[in-house]
Amino acid sequence: MDLSFSPPRSVSISEAALLARSTPEDIRRYQEAGLFSSPAGDSEDPRYGYDDFIRLLWIEKMAGAGIALDDIRKAFADPAPSTADDDAPGRRAGTFDGRLALLSDFVADRLEGLPEGSLRLADLDSLLLSEHTFGPLGSAVQAGRFIALAAHPELREESDRVDAAEEGLDDSVAVDDPRVMQVAAERHAFELALESVIEESGLAESNEALFDSWEALHPAAPDACQRGPEGSMSLVEAVGRMPYDFSPARLRSMELSAELAAQGPSAS
Repeated sequence: MDLSFSPPRSVSISEAALLARSTPEDIRRYQEAGLFSSPAGDSEDPRYGYDDFIRLLWIEKMAGAGIALDDIRKAFADPAPSTADDDAPGRRAGTFDGRLALLSDFVADRLEGLPEGSLRLADLDSLLLSEHTFGPLGSAVQAGRFIALAAHPELREESDRVDAAEEGLDDSVAVDDPRVMQVAAERHAFELALESVIEESGLAESNEALFDSWEALHPAAPDACQRGPEGSMSLVEAVGRMPYDFSPARLRSMELSAELAAQGPSAS
């Protein structure tokens, strides 16, 4: 990672709209329809964090699929509708299968056949953000990570442990606290283990094949680093402005983990 990476903790409504390729008016309309809880900040200057932004992306996906705002609200309020409601417009949009269907076919098709329950809504959140930021190809490549975790429960358990350790590096932890380096080393070791599984399972080759498949489907597609229409922010800009809400200690741990990765597999 770029060691200067320092995303904001939250963004304004205009920044959220720009990142989501939406408009402040649409976001206000979603809030008036009850699709958002009250964001941080005052009513004159609301602030949107990571969870708010992910929710906004799902709302945009659902609205783009023709789902009425009232049905979107119901889908968020009750993500597991009764059988009688399954056929109601948008009622399944809050379920795992409903959200999976909202991802591009290029991404969703790669996840077919995985054991039931091996993927989580949080995984779909991550794939949605990748699809929005890097396009379907980038998200499909990231899906290989979740495929590996689905096939190796012990690796998923370790992933959860490391994620929890990183989340524990909150604002109460100083950047020079020994736990920062410890968590960085744990993240580095986990990523090496995951990379090994991906290589040994053939997923790395499958990832490479995705590029050929994408090029065959989209021979005139723009360069992967091009993002959005002319005048929109660049890919690097977009990633750097996402409201990840990382504490200084967590950012420092990420930097240290990146430094370990740059030193090679023997780093610890």
